[in-house]
Amino acid sequence: MRGVQAQDWDARYAEKAQWSAEPNALVAQLCADLKPGTAVDLAAGEGRHALWLAGRGWRATAVDFSAVGLDRGRTAGHGDDVTWVVADATTWTTAEGSLDLVLVVYLHLPEPETVALLTRAVAWLRPGGRLLVLGHDVDNVAHGVGGPQDTAILHSVERLAPVAALLDVDRLEQLPRETPAGTALDTLLWGTRPVSG
Repeated sequence: MRGVQAQDWDARYAEKAQWSAEPNALVAQLCADLKPGTAVDLAAGEGRHALWLAGRGWRATAVDFSAVGLDRGRTAGHGDDVTWVVADATTWTTAEGSLDLVLVVYLHLPEPETVALLTRAVAWLRPGGRLLVLGHDVDNVAHGVGGPQDTAILHSVERLAPVAALLDVDRLEQLPRETPAGTALDTLLWGTRPVSG
């Protein structure tokens, strides 16, 4: 199944660039003042967030199952400063306590897979490291625009609560996001791995 999905995304990326070269505005706002360190962008697509972080002095890794998407990012500015890894975000791993920042932006999986992945991601963080999860909210299907229409794979405050319980949480909320087509609804989880405990 994942191989088919990777082929689908390869075809989409081969047809045209899917995202802007700029980072998501909220990601940029939240991460702008962080001290550079080591980061991973899971399900990075064309790597726009990893590229932005690398341009700010981070050691960034972009992980995605689409080789075509990652190739687009590799040829962009700062492409040589990013480690590009073709892998399924649900099975990729790294050493526990080795990262300062994990980004999981618009990755949508069934709730058990999402919680399992994000629980592993918290373990990858050094104490004081940050996790940023941003994605379409389940209410977006009925009350927003765009995004996947399968509510089983979308985020919500309640669905991310088990992961939030592992963090010192700055923000866990539903947020509106203005788009050319109208207002979309996203879920944000932004928190820190506790320094002790």
